[in-house]
Formats: sequence, C-alpha cells, structure tokens
Amino acid sequence: MQRDSSQRHSPAAERNRQPILETLQRWLPAQGAALEIASGTGQHAAHFAASLPGWTWQPTDADPAALASIAAWRETCGRTNLMPALRLDVTAWPWPIDDAVDAIFCANLLHIAPWPNCAGLMRGAARHLGPQGRLIVYGPFLIDGMTTAPSNLAFDVDLRARNPEWGLRRLADVEAAAAAAGLALLQRAAMPAHNAMLMFGRAAQARPPIA
Repeated sequence: MQRDSSQRHSPAAERNRQPILETLQRWLPAQGAALEIASGTGQHAAHFAASLPGWTWQPTDADPAALASIAAWRETCGRTNLMPALRLDVTAWPWPIDDAVDAIFCANLLHIAPWPNCAGLMRGAARHLGPQGRLIVYGPFLIDGMTTAPSNLAFDVDLRARNPEWGLRRLADVEAAAAAAGLALLQRAAMPAHNAMLMFGRAAQARPPIA
C-alpha cells in the first residue's frame, strides 16, 4: 500500500520502539489510559496502541505537520484504541485534556526543546495524572557520576550549535523540575544507544530509583 504523503518516518523511532515497548510492558499495568506528549511522526503511537490493546493511547503534538503524520499512521494502524491526535504545547496552559490519565509518555522532547518545556511537562503531568499515574520519559541524559558516551557528548555539541536553547539535560535538573511539581523519580532503566527511560510518580510514592 502506498504511504500517505503526510506520513513521516523516523529511522530512530523504528529502532527504539520495541525496547521502549518492552519497558512499558514491565512498568505499566495491563490496561489504562495513556497520553503521549510530542508524538512526532506517530510511529510510536501506532506501535504502542497495537501492542498494548488494553490501553487507550492519546497522541499529541504542537506541530501541524506532525499531527498530519500521526493521523496517517493512525489510519494505517487501524486500531480503535488509538485516538485522533490533539494539538498540545506543553508550555501552553491549560492542556486540552479533561480526564485524568494513568500514564503520560514523552520521548525525545527535552533535548530538542527549550528548557521551559521540562517545567511545562512536569506541571502538566502533576495536573493530569491520576493518583497512581506515571510519567515516563525517554531520551539521552547527562547523569552525574556516570561517564557520558562520546556519541552523546558529540550530539550535545551539535544540538547546541543548532540552537543554544537545546542540548542534553542533566538528570539532576530534570529531577529538580519534577520535584517542583510534586513528582519524584521512581525508576530508571538503561536503554540502547545510550538512552534512558525515567518513570516519575507522586512524590509521596518515591523510593530510591532502581537503575
């Protein structure tokens, strides 16, 4: 079948979707409602909706071209648990979400967006997650006490050259932004290609993170 011209494809999303899915399957219950922030091409949303049939998956993005691509992937996917995409900018308040959700997922946003997006993500998550809800963030991070891979250091330099407001974020700074919103890091998992998955929940549920 010929691909819709609006349907974009990311090789990175193709590579990382299965490792991310496997971590989601370990961390999440069998069913719930998920909100995806910055869904990008829509590949993740289509894959996760198909692979997590007990979950309702709500994709969002701030970019009109991304919204068109997500719609195309949704049509290709054909899953009734994959909702039509919403336009959502994490820094614009309020978010266009009415009900509490069980999980919020965000991949590869924080390093290619100005730092206020992190505070916006945490604030929105604190507002829209249910009492036992989880915010799950995927991407490359600078972790104090751990050697940063040369490829990630080079990536950071490239990002900052393209936009001084971009760049890999220190995990400690992300945790501080979460704490300011009443969230705390509950789990951390190492991922392929020197990335990490972070799971946040209400600060009252915090325990020492599991690497």
